[in-house]
Amino acid sequence: MISIAPNAKRLLTAALLTLSAFSVHAQSPVPAAPSIGANSYILVDYHSNTVIAEREPDERVEPASITKLMTSYLVFAEIRDGNLTLSDEVLISERAWRMPGSRMFVEVGNRITVEELLKGVIIQSGNDASVALAEHVGGSEEVFAGMMNDAAARLGMTGTSYTNATGLPDPDQYTTARDIAKLAAALIREFPEFYAWYSEREYTFNGIRQHNRNRLLWRDPSVDGLKTGHTSSAGYCLVTSASRDGMRLISVVMGTDSEEARATASQSLLNYGFRFFETYQLYEAGDKLSTERVWKGRTNEIELGVEDDLFVTIPRGRYEALEARLEMDDTLTAPLESGSTLGRLVISLDDETLAERSLVALGDVEEAGFFGRTSDGLRMWLGGLFGGD
Repeated sequence: MISIAPNAKRLLTAALLTLSAFSVHAQSPVPAAPSIGANSYILVDYHSNTVIAEREPDERVEPASITKLMTSYLVFAEIRDGNLTLSDEVLISERAWRMPGSRMFVEVGNRITVEELLKGVIIQSGNDASVALAEHVGGSEEVFAGMMNDAAARLGMTGTSYTNATGLPDPDQYTTARDIAKLAAALIREFPEFYAWYSEREYTFNGIRQHNRNRLLWRDPSVDGLKTGHTSSAGYCLVTSASRDGMRLISVVMGTDSEEARATASQSLLNYGFRFFETYQLYEAGDKLSTERVWKGRTNEIELGVEDDLFVTIPRGRYEALEARLEMDDTLTAPLESGSTLGRLVISLDDETLAERSLVALGDVEEAGFFGRTSDGLRMWLGGLFGGD
C-alpha cells in the first residue's frame, strides 16, 4: 500500500521554494516552436532529458557524417578502458587512403597518431581518418560497425543501425533524431576531456588547413559542438549543443536543403529553448529529503533521498507552481540496506508529472535484538488495533 508522508511533502515543498527567487519571469503562455524546414528534428535539455520541441523524432533517416559521433565515441571508450592511447600510431591502409568524400588527406603507409586522426574525424570530418581508426580498433571496418551497433544498443538507440564508420550511404545504415540526441548527450557526459575538440574551428594536417563545417561555432558563442552531415540523399544535417547560464540544450536537425538552412534551423531551435524554458537542479544525489520511522531496528529512523541529481525543465516563470510528492510504504521494518528503494519522489506541474525517482535509504539500519523486535512488534500490533505510532 502506498501513501503520502505529510512531513516529507512539507520538507520537499520547502526545498523547492528555496530557489523561487531565481524565477523572475511573469507567467505567460509558451508560444509554439518555430517552423523549420527539416524532415525531422528534436530539441532536448541535456540535464533533465526533457524534450522541448520535436517533429518526427523517431522517423528513420540517413545519418550521413553524423555517424562519426559514434566512431569517435567508440575510440574515446577504448582510450578510457585502457586499450588505446592518444599517442598510439595507426598504420594507414590503402582502403582508408582511397576513401571518397570529405578527407583528412592521410597517405597510405604512413603512421598517424590516434589524437591526430580523432581531430581529423571531429573537425575535418575525414572519411579516411574514420576508416583508419575503425580498422585499428576493430581490425576491420565491418567488425568496428558491429561494435558501433553494440554501443548503440547500450545507449538505448533503438532506431539506429550502422554498417560503416563514415556515414557514406548504405540502405542498412540509419538512425533517428532522438537517437542522435542520446548519443550526443553520452559524448558530453562520458568524455568531457575530449568534448572540447568539437568546438575547434579548424585543424591543419599535412599542410592542409580545413575549417569545421558547423557555422554556429562562429555565430553563437554558446555553441560548443557537435557535428554536421550531408549527402545528396540525407540532405544537410546538424547536431548542436549550446550552454547558456548553466542550461545546456542539444538540437538535432535532419534533412534540410542547404548548409545555411541547417544552421538557421538549429539556431532557431536553440534560441526558442533558451528564451522560453529554464532548467533547475532540484536535488543532488544523496540529499536528505525525509527522515522516516523504522520498526524493529537498532535505530528507529532512516534518512531517505535520491541516488542521482534531479533536474527539471519548465516554462520560464513557473517554478513556484512545481509540486513535490513523496510516496512510500506505510511501514518500514529493519533490516534496511543503504540504496534500497523505499518509496518514490514525484515532481509535477499543473497535475502533469515531470519526473519520478526512486526514494532510497541513505544508510543501513540493522535489525534490533530480541527485546527490541518484541517491543516494536507489540507497539505495531497495538497501533494496528487503536491507531497511532
